[in-house]
Amino acid sequence: MNIVLASGSPRRFELLKMIGLNDFEVMPDTAEEVLCQGLTPEQTVCKTALTKAKNVSNRCGLDCLIIAADTEVYLEGQPFGKPKDVEDAKRMLRTLSGKSHTVFTGIALIHGSEIITGAESTQVYFRELYEAEITSYVKTGEPMDKAGAYGAQGRGAVFIERLDGDFFNVMGLPVCRLTTMLRKLGVTI
Repeated sequence: MNIVLASGSPRRFELLKMIGLNDFEVMPDTAEEVLCQGLTPEQTVCKTALTKAKNVSNRCGLDCLIIAADTEVYLEGQPFGKPKDVEDAKRMLRTLSGKSHTVFTGIALIHGSEIITGAESTQVYFRELYEAEITSYVKTGEPMDKAGAYGAQGRGAVFIERLDGDFFNVMGLPVCRLTTMLRKLGVTI
């Protein structure tokens, strides 16, 4: 079975390697992501992940197992995707400062006619952030390609007081949930 990661995320690539999946192809979905109105956060990330998986599946053979994921940050019901620019990143970090928010990741697996989706959520608690550190952090460029404008596995880790749930979910791929889903398709790690 050929395994295809439908993501260009270096974090997801590293996490698949970390759990022992060493032989897989990377084929990112290049379609623009669209947030779905009227859905719960879990439904939204699952639907987006499934769209990515289907787009990549159309480019692969039937023997391919497609792994796709979508991660979004939500605060008080509002989604915080990837920042549009530096000012948007600063705005997001100011808004998250001193509050807890939820990170949702949807996973979609497609193998032939089999489709499995699932979502994970993690509660993240930020300490109060100073304007100077927000500015300094945004200047690193790290927040620009991350939902919520921070990377828990990078310099953004200093903003996190604690979290409840799967740390790897905050990185963009909840590996425990993924391995459980893969097992349903006969893939053991």
